[in-house]
Parts: sequence; structure tokens; C-alpha cells
Amino acid sequence: MSTIPASGRQPLPTWPPIHHPQEEDEGGYNSESSSSGSSNRLFTPGMSNASSSSTSSSPVYAMKQPLPQTHGLGFDMNKLSINTDFSAEREAIDEEDYECPLQSRRKDLNGSGNGNISSTTITENPSLPLPISDFQTDNLLSAPQPIHHNHASTNQNNPHILRYHDESVAPLTQHHLNQRCSTPIYNDPSPFFGFGMGHGYDQVSWARRKVAFVTGITGQDGSYLTELLLSKGYTVHGLIRRSSSFNTSRLQHLWRDQHSLPKPSTANKLFLHYGDLTDSANLVSLIARTQPSEVYNLAAQSHVKVSFEMAEYTGDVDGLGTLRLLEAIRTCGLEKLTKFYQASTSELYGKVKSTPQNEDTPFHPRSPYGVAKLYAYWMTVNYREAYGMFASNGILFNHESPRRGRTFVSRKITRAVAEIYLGKQDCMWMGNLDAKRDWGHAKDYVEGMWRMLQHDKPDDFVLATGQTHTVRHLITLAFSCLSIPLKWSGEGIHEHAIRLDVSPPTVVVRIDPRYFRPAEVDLLLGDATKAEDELGWKRYWDFEMLVRDMVESDVRSAKGLVEDHN
Repeated sequence: MSTIPASGRQPLPTWPPIHHPQEEDEGGYNSESSSSGSSNRLFTPGMSNASSSSTSSSPVYAMKQPLPQTHGLGFDMNKLSINTDFSAEREAIDEEDYECPLQSRRKDLNGSGNGNISSTTITENPSLPLPISDFQTDNLLSAPQPIHHNHASTNQNNPHILRYHDESVAPLTQHHLNQRCSTPIYNDPSPFFGFGMGHGYDQVSWARRKVAFVTGITGQDGSYLTELLLSKGYTVHGLIRRSSSFNTSRLQHLWRDQHSLPKPSTANKLFLHYGDLTDSANLVSLIARTQPSEVYNLAAQSHVKVSFEMAEYTGDVDGLGTLRLLEAIRTCGLEKLTKFYQASTSELYGKVKSTPQNEDTPFHPRSPYGVAKLYAYWMTVNYREAYGMFASNGILFNHESPRRGRTFVSRKITRAVAEIYLGKQDCMWMGNLDAKRDWGHAKDYVEGMWRMLQHDKPDDFVLATGQTHTVRHLITLAFSCLSIPLKWSGEGIHEHAIRLDVSPPTVVVRIDPRYFRPAEVDLLLGDATKAEDELGWKRYWDFEMLVRDMVESDVRSAKGLVEDHN
């Protein structure tokens, strides 16, 4: 067989969702609506049906109280133009790379050249994906650098940071336009020990800047959330770990290589920074430099089976890592301004006390992963209650997609089914076939994350489909998407599935006791009534659509037609 069986079912929803500014208060996305002329949609070739072009500009809005004139910003008393596009703060490139003279470059970036901040119109390039440079280079991963102007060396996007300086490049007293810099130098100590970095802002005006900081950005949820945020006009900063192998493939279609952009003033809105949740100083530095309006903590050692083998590391990253990030926000004086989302998990319920599980169901985690996430959950609640932070927990039940890691059971199944279908694999080996899970699509769930931080108050919400399926059912449905009938036989560890569409029939599923967990969670079923009522959240992908999306994607990937984003 070489083709996927034709399907007369309804088409799968588009992604990212169509964003209508007038519907922002209502929230959500309508997968059935379309607007080919929308200017707020993100172009993601090969992975999105969004429009091929979009334009956006830096927001202009009234301040609750104006910033002091001593901060070096040009503004009138009623309005302040905030450049959230970082167009003038990208990575510095050698001067000879630009054909335009220095003075004309300053004029292009600064409008009149008088030092005042001006809004910059960004035009998306419909020719994406562009040639991509090494994803491990400083050009991509260093923080955007300021352009120094005649009146002062003031960072336009951050009035407190005068400039970034690296003593290995030049002495502190020298100011070169294109020097590489790294260390933030502050023009007064108040960001950490006084009024805080956001002095003069309230939470509403701070949120309008639309600057997001995402940990775990290279994962399934991080990549979908980044697409969603970019489609809504956000500037997104992501935390990635240093690796000798590439770990950014899920973001590759979103990156705009600065060397290939049409002119120097064209801006990226996605920036990646090296870091780790085990490094407190690094987190404080990144929060200080990016000054986000929203922080999404999605990073974790998230494999339940692995957490039994790496319990200490799992606790350090998943539990203490959340504390370090909360403390970084508070250390930078942003606890009253920055909104915080913590990715909690249905594994908190573990040995469930009642079914279905909602926000009031008692927790009883059954793995080091669940225990570490429980610490992070209560620490988020504690910072909300102790410091008045806008900190919310999203208790998300299992959510999958074609970008799910292949070590997770859902993706392990769909990839194996695709390779069995193509004759590249004979049999898959599984663990507990009777485990029941509430499976949804990650695209729906990241939209729920965003909604939680747009809510009028911080709170904790369950996101789930309200339906449960066994692993056995998932396997059967995945094979049926390719018109392969199965027959199950045997019991316990001797249970197996036989493929009936070939002669002679062959066994394609067997049990391996090594894949059983030391402490199993038998049933998870979520109740998302609160999120539906208060956030207006609803899912658009049912279980059959989810499995079909994953199987069809894995068939194309296994045939080498598309890149595997794992």
C-alpha cells in the first residue's frame, strides 16, 4: 500500500485559529469561519492554513501614570508608544553586512532620528520558510541588542537598561554601534530594590505590551502556543536548553533568519535564549531582560515512566524549577504586573478519589512526576495568595498531536501503525492495554492556556474532553484509520492483536511486561465545566479526529514526505 485510504469525514480544523480583534473579549476560535484578508493570522507553510501575509504595529495606549522623563524616553504626557516588536533590538550584525550608511540606518530605525520611539510596521514574508542558520548560534539565541542614539545609550524597549556590555569586547566607556554585548547595565537600582521594572504601569497596560516568555518552547505545547501567540501579535521569548544536537525542529517553520530578511529594520517576533529551570541566576537575568507581560511555564521532565528512574532530577526541574521561575518574577519586581501560567497535569489525581475529576477533587499522585508537579501546583497557589501574583494552574488532561514525542504512548502507537502499514515494522510492543485516559488535541489545550491569562482573575482550571478511552481502543482506531482490521486474542501479558487484511494473518501487537509502571494510574477522566463556563473554552477536536490527524501525519513522515517534528 502506498496511499492513505480516502476519507469522507469532515476536514480537520485549521491552525492557528482565525483571530478577530473584536472577538477578543469573547475568546476562542471558530474553526468554521474564514477570512482570507485577515491581517492578524500567522503564516506557517506546510503546517497551517493561515493567510500568507500579516501586518502589525507596536501598540499605542494611554499610561496610568507617565514614566519619569529621566528614563530617556521621548513621549508626550498622555501617550507613550511602546515598541514590542524589538525591531531595533535584534542581534547586532557586523557593520559591513549592511549596505546602507550608518546615519541612514539610524534614521530608518528611529524615524526622525531625534531619539523618540516610533511604531514600526512589520510585514510578514510570504516566502517562508526562509533559509535557516545554525539553530545553535548566538545570532539566534542571544537577547536582542539595543541601537544607541545620539541623546543617550537607552534601550528603547526597556527604559531601565542603558545598554548590554561585554568587557571582553570593549571597555565599558566605549560605545560602538555593532559591538556584541551581553550583560544588562541598569541606569538606577530601582528595578530590583525600589518601584520595580514596571513602575508607572498597571497590570492592564503592562498586558497590552503582549510580550510572552515561554519555557518548554521546543516541546509540543510550546510550539503550538508560540504559533497561537504570534498569530495574536505577541513578541515571544523562549527558553531552550543547550544541546549538541538540534532540539528546535518544532519551531523551525516560525523562525525568520535575520540574514535573509529584506531590510535591516525588518523584525523577528520570536527570540530564543539559552537557559534552564535549574539555574536561578539565568532565570532572573532573562526575566529582567525580556520583562514579559505573560509567562508560560511549560518546561518539565514530563515522561512519567522516566520519572521513576530519574526521580531527583524530575523533582528539581518540575518542582523547584517552578519555584525558581516564580522567584525570578518577584525578584525583578514584576509580581504585580506579569501573569504566570503553570502547566499542571491530570497525573496529580493519580489514585483517583472520584470520577470525573475536577478542580475540587483531592490529589493523590502515583509517580515522581506527579509528586513534583503537585509541589509546583501548590507553590503557584502560594505565590498567588502570599504576593498577589496573577498565577494560574492549568490542570490539563492528556493532550496529543503529531508533534508529540515518540516515547509517549499515543505517538508510539500512531508511528508504529504507520510503519507497519508501510512495511517498515512488523510488530509493536506495549504495556498496560487497559489504562484509560482522557485524550484531547494539544491545539485546543494551548488555546485554553492563553484564555486563563486573559481571565479577569487568577484561578485554577481543568481542561479535558470528558471522554475516556483505553490504550487498546486507541490502537484499534489507529489501525482502522488505514483500513486495517484487528482481532484481539489472549489475556494478560499473553494478549495480542492479529492483522486480518493479509494472508496469512500476522501478529502486530504484543505485550512486554517491562513497559508496566511501578504504580499505575488506571483511570483519568476530566470535568472541564468550570473552564467552559468561566473562560468560554471548548474543544474542537474529538478523539477520532485526533487519532486520524496523528496517523496521517505519521504516514507522511514515515514516507519522508514531511519533516518529523520530534
